[in-house]
Amino acid sequence: MKHPLIASARKLWHLGLRKAFSLFPRSGRFAIFRSFVECDPKPDKRLVLKIAETEEELEQCFALLHDAYVGAGFMKPAPSGLRATIYHALPTTTTLCAKFDGKVVGTLSLIRESVFGFPLQAIFDLNEIRARGGKIAEVSALAVHPDFRKTGGAILFPLMKFMYEYCTTFFDTRHLVIAVHPTRIEMYESLLFFERLTENKVDSYDFANGAPAVGASLDLRGAPRKYREVYGKKSPKKNLYAYFVKVKLPNIVLPGRRYFTTNDPVMTTNLLDHFFNQRTKVFEGLGMRERILLHSIYNLPEHQKMLPSIDENDEAQKTAVSGKHLRQHQRYSLKCPGNFMLTSLEGKSKATNLLVVELSNFGFLAHAKKEIPTRMWGKATIQLGNNEQSTVRAMAVRGKTTGGQGFYGFTLAEPDTTWRKFVGALTAGVTHQDMDNSTRFLED
Repeated sequence: MKHPLIASARKLWHLGLRKAFSLFPRSGRFAIFRSFVECDPKPDKRLVLKIAETEEELEQCFALLHDAYVGAGFMKPAPSGLRATIYHALPTTTTLCAKFDGKVVGTLSLIRESVFGFPLQAIFDLNEIRARGGKIAEVSALAVHPDFRKTGGAILFPLMKFMYEYCTTFFDTRHLVIAVHPTRIEMYESLLFFERLTENKVDSYDFANGAPAVGASLDLRGAPRKYREVYGKKSPKKNLYAYFVKVKLPNIVLPGRRYFTTNDPVMTTNLLDHFFNQRTKVFEGLGMRERILLHSIYNLPEHQKMLPSIDENDEAQKTAVSGKHLRQHQRYSLKCPGNFMLTSLEGKSKATNLLVVELSNFGFLAHAKKEIPTRMWGKATIQLGNNEQSTVRAMAVRGKTTGGQGFYGFTLAEPDTTWRKFVGALTAGVTHQDMDNSTRFLED
């Protein structure tokens, strides 16, 4: 056990260093931060980066997060020894983990927008980011095991690399947002080029036990250019541009997907019950509004026994929750390429490229860069997965164009077998493993 005087002296020493560091000009501080970069393009083979999906992996992630937050004063010790929030329970959240010799030594969560919004949304305005277009994800719940905090970023940089690659390749994300303690914001600004949100600093952030917070965002579309300008000519271990954009780490285990979905829900009914009813009391502590929203997301019969109860007669609460929130909530987001072909009376065919983002039994929504006439039947060919293609007779029934891009709603004449299987999997699937085994939901 550390002697109280020694611990107090170390604390004063660190405070003194931090104060002295703050006297440097901003450019000087940033240069010092960048000098600490050490991104090994060939990390230890014992390091594995993957989605946390098993009970053991999630338990270790939540335990590591709990200890890190308690140590930083961001939460009080919980009887469970875990930090699991309602956002961890959502199918739109993905928890990443770094494992070394089979043990979780680093974790962070990526929270995509849902009916619950974002944790930082309560105090930071995201309207300016939304106006730029593209999906937003909040980076939250970052923790690295104490044994690896002084190893030159041996866990932190691979975890950040995994986050970057997952967001740009699999998670369909353009903007990352964060809310961090003021003493840590410059690390994100100097190394990764996050820019502070308009609301800037708040003095008390309820999601982190009332600690002060600064909000910031990163546009992943422009990030490679900035990384190339600053890091492009540095040595391999200092070159974050090459590390993030070009290097392929064999340590990263990206999810295998049968279909072109863009998120990876892992919470089965058993895992939801284990972590949010038994190990913690997250579900029990939800208000009626949050309970109603949770029921709108997990609306299959097998969910009912583990979800917190709601008062079916509470009309005031139902009115407070808008109707759009109460409709069936998709557990998956999509990004399926395809094309729509129209044939004129003269027999000439014209195809327009599509990007399908939502579909149902007899229709779909898609983006298109070229205008598509409405109320005309044509042929839609949609790539639902690497080996899953559907060709159906379809008609655009409505559409609008903004910023040079069209957004169209289509109806189908009749779905084919591949289409019906996909919709069946979307409807009945709970986790990304369900999608991989989707044929069990609907026979040929």
